[in-house]
Amino acid sequence: MNKARHYHEMTTDELNAAHSSLKNELFNLRFQQTTGQLKSPLQIRTVKKDIARVLTVLKERELGIEKKKGGKK
Repeated sequence: MNKARHYHEMTTDELNAAHSSLKNELFNLRFQQTTGQLKSPLQIRTVKKDIARVLTVLKERELGIEKKKGGKK
């Protein structure tokens, strides 16, 4: 299961909790980067993309947009 589909299956409350958790994780990763303790800078990029996915799903729900089933495989 890809991440986008995983986020689409979550409830709005779960998405808000995930957004908060990801923002905290991003803050911690940036702090580690500043102090020189971050082992993989790719982690920051991954978390930022996950935040964008969550915000996209929340906005789609706000606007009433539904994804069509049977898209690209």
